[in-house]
Amino acid sequence: MEAEPKKVTNTAQFFAETVSGYGITHLFMVPAIFHSAMAAMEDLGIRRVTAHHEVAAAYMADGYARASKGPGLCMGQSVGSANLAAGLRDAYLSSSPVVCVSGGPQPESRYKYLYQVVDDFSMYEPVTKFNAMVEHPDRLPDLLRQAFRVAVTGTPGPVHLELPGRLGEGANGDGDFDVIIEKRFSHFPAYRPEPELDSLREAAALLASAKKPVIVAGGGIHASGASAELQKLAEKLSIPVATSPTGKAAIPENHPLNIGMVGNYGRWSTNAFVEEADLVFFIGTRTGGLTTKNWMTPMPGTPVIQLDIEAEAVGRNYPVKVGIVGDAKVSLARLIEVVQPGSRTEWVKKAQAGLAAWKAEKAPNLASDAAPIQVERLCKEITEFLPEGGVVVSDTGHAAIWSGTMIDLNKPGQRYIRCAGHLGWAFPASLGVKCALPDKPVVCFTGDGGFYYHLSELETAARFNIPTVVVVNNNGALQQVKNGFDRAYGGTQRGRAHEMWVFEPGNLAAVARDMGCVGIRVEKPEQIRPALEEALASKRPALLDVVTDIKSHPQVW
Repeated sequence: MEAEPKKVTNTAQFFAETVSGYGITHLFMVPAIFHSAMAAMEDLGIRRVTAHHEVAAAYMADGYARASKGPGLCMGQSVGSANLAAGLRDAYLSSSPVVCVSGGPQPESRYKYLYQVVDDFSMYEPVTKFNAMVEHPDRLPDLLRQAFRVAVTGTPGPVHLELPGRLGEGANGDGDFDVIIEKRFSHFPAYRPEPELDSLREAAALLASAKKPVIVAGGGIHASGASAELQKLAEKLSIPVATSPTGKAAIPENHPLNIGMVGNYGRWSTNAFVEEADLVFFIGTRTGGLTTKNWMTPMPGTPVIQLDIEAEAVGRNYPVKVGIVGDAKVSLARLIEVVQPGSRTEWVKKAQAGLAAWKAEKAPNLASDAAPIQVERLCKEITEFLPEGGVVVSDTGHAAIWSGTMIDLNKPGQRYIRCAGHLGWAFPASLGVKCALPDKPVVCFTGDGGFYYHLSELETAARFNIPTVVVVNNNGALQQVKNGFDRAYGGTQRGRAHEMWVFEPGNLAAVARDMGCVGIRVEKPEQIRPALEEALASKRPALLDVVTDIKSHPQVW
């Protein structure tokens, strides 16, 4: 029998008790916002993490949400509301359930040029699943519950509530409020819809008839907790598995059927293999441009099966032979019951041969003792160092290519959480990840270009003692843009072109130490492993400033 709802007498206590009831242990903010609610949280065990920028606060909440598989919470006053909206772009692109609360105009002050206030509400429309104004304190209870509900149902995603008043002060109110906690919506997936049996039978028939099938597994596998079912299906049917960037390590990366990441940031061997397939089974991926090389991998016209929890996603980018709507874990379990075992020895051997060729190509740099350091060697050291249960949090761009293709996650419980497109996301997000997973080793992988975005959050990490290990691939440049400038200058840059992408040399380890963190400068390959071990053992926020070769360049497809 469920306990009676707790009764409180004001909205501040209601907000605090509700946040606690949904299991949130940390919120991320730039003050000041809803002061009375912040005070009401004092004895509820909720850590109020004050960041130095609203975008960073949103990224922290995003990392927290992805790691905890539940809602993350970020907050800010109205003058920073546009920054919060910008910070939700990555959460929206990566289907992360961030609950964002901001201040906004009160009805009586609209159109009167109130200090610091611009009507930012519409900025949230493109980056949220639900965007609502709390126009009166009495509406806070139902709208806050709806925000949590929407954030974690179906494909998760961010939501936004705008409180009246620059500091949200218009949400303060007295009355009798019931704190109703819908525990189902404290995690995702909140519901596990069952697939239709007919669609499973049709899929089973197609899979049985295919001679060269491949599975492309996306982030929905991780969201649903369906890795075991995916591996069982792949083994039963003898089908190689490629992954989207978000689906990386959907099955262990040393599994003989795992052929690695596909798409613009993937391995050439994986792309070539997927392009040869006569049937592609997309599972829990939105088939976006990054995963499919702008819808050319697989080639248009390739027969497709697609499984997704959202009906509207099925067939969006590739017309499907069979569409399956349902939760990935449940649907794969049901499909395993329907399919007959299959054997595709030659096809699997071809997949393994392609992967072996790719690895042979990379082997010299993986073993390189050169200084400045080759980035492949850095990735190899992280692969070998990362303990069971360890989490890699990766930035976008070259950081995503390096980490996605060169860092292998083979040990139990290891996870990969990656930026969906906004350079600089990884460092603040890794702080949120560590808050959600305090007992897990968390390694952030970023470049110096990405790290400079939110360098100030080193102070946040030190102040709250959030012991992530930040590995900075420091090549003194925004190297990913080099090729574009080469082309713009007709092949050879001249004059002051380098000013647009090359940085002044900097010792980021010294900066980290000055801001209260552990800072370690790494200039030779043999120093990487001891530095990683020292950083993790310190149990303090730590930064490895790894000096890498500016010419060390990943292959971009």
